[in-house]
Amino acid sequence: MTNVPTKAPPLYPKSHLLAASGIAALLSLALLVFPSSDVEAKKTTLSLELETPGEQLKDEALDAPLVQSQDSAGSPFAQVETPKPATEQVSEVPPATADKAEAALPGHREVTVARGDTLSTLFAKVGLPANAVHDVLASNKQAKQFSQLKHGQVLQFELDKDGQLTSLHSKVSSLETIRLTRGAKGYAFNRDISKPVVNTAYVHGTIKSSLSASAQRAGMSHSLTMDMARVFGYDIDFAQDIRQGDEFDVVYEQKVMDGKVVGTGNILSARFTNRGKTYTAVRYTNKQGNTNYYTADGNSMRKAFIRTPVDFARISSRFSNGRKHPILNKIRAHKGVDYAAPRGTPIKAAGDGKVLLAGRRGGYGNTVIIQHGNTYKTLYGHMQGFAKGVKTGGTVKQGQIIGYIGTTGLSTGPHLHYEFQVNGVHVDPLGQKLPMADPIAKAERQRFLQQSQPLIARMDQEKATMLASAKR
Repeated sequence: MTNVPTKAPPLYPKSHLLAASGIAALLSLALLVFPSSDVEAKKTTLSLELETPGEQLKDEALDAPLVQSQDSAGSPFAQVETPKPATEQVSEVPPATADKAEAALPGHREVTVARGDTLSTLFAKVGLPANAVHDVLASNKQAKQFSQLKHGQVLQFELDKDGQLTSLHSKVSSLETIRLTRGAKGYAFNRDISKPVVNTAYVHGTIKSSLSASAQRAGMSHSLTMDMARVFGYDIDFAQDIRQGDEFDVVYEQKVMDGKVVGTGNILSARFTNRGKTYTAVRYTNKQGNTNYYTADGNSMRKAFIRTPVDFARISSRFSNGRKHPILNKIRAHKGVDYAAPRGTPIKAAGDGKVLLAGRRGGYGNTVIIQHGNTYKTLYGHMQGFAKGVKTGGTVKQGQIIGYIGTTGLSTGPHLHYEFQVNGVHVDPLGQKLPMADPIAKAERQRFLQQSQPLIARMDQEKATMLASAKR
């Protein structure tokens, strides 16, 4: 029996062979269309893998950031990191680099003066070179005012697109602003002074510990307190006469800007009760334009001499014919009054006069001697130094600063030695009766009363209202 060869069964099912043929055809087509092996592999994988919709979405997200930033390129997770906003990217720059980058941009810059700051350090903070400071200060004589900085002062800079200064301005007070503006011929300086509304205000105080503390508690500024002391300084020695329970009333000018108090002006009327005696002062400007303070009945508050040449000093030694000298250690007449105060405290001329000496004089050290007319002479010893313009042969005005408290000569500590002579004889300046200045002229008396009486009535009314409120 002839054996007939038997047909071998296929190794793979027919359906599998058809599928393989289809895949081969697809691969051939892919090689023709996508020559890049990387893209081919990815596309092939994506086209053959069976994925859920959610899984496919994740893979598509991996491919999404086609453009990567330089910052993220080095990260293995760069494609899945959320791109950062521009502001956050700037914060990643080192601080010094960020400051320089910001300073290079045009526009507005604002810096606040801190302790130790100079104009050079402030210019550097906004990215301006050191030579810019020189250019600004040399541009105008008044530009030097920008170098007189105060702690907390704000400077505002305007820069052009090249980072160059176009304008600089600063508010030096609540009413005054200074500005430099660059033009074709350099920088121009301007000063803007706002005009406030001037109202009248009233304040009352009672001395508990000191005049300055009581005035501050009542709401008076330091400058207003000093003005009050000057008004009554001919009659009251604020170094030794002030007592607990003394009272004062003041009507003064108050400067208001945009509803806010920005300063004080002149004292219009004031009353001071010292040791039970009351002094009243009213400000008055005569027809010739001269302004002074007068009593309620028209006598001048201004005498020929100031009672005390140093404000709020302490009397450390009085006039005496039998005092033991602290350095020489022997009995020696003390022909003046010593006023102890911190070194550098201003000393004022007691009256108008001619400077006989501004220089060294033995144990007095740095000394000023002033001749007042033919009768009076005053001496000021142990000064640290002399005020500008005070020199032998010159003249001074009452209240003018002539020097500063020091310890030159035979002195154990900073103080002023003050002497007063009448016709060449030393007298006690604390007990000397001072000559009066001229009263209101008869021709102006009626005009003076018309102005002064309402001011005095204002003090009376305000005080009565205050006392009535306190009793409720």
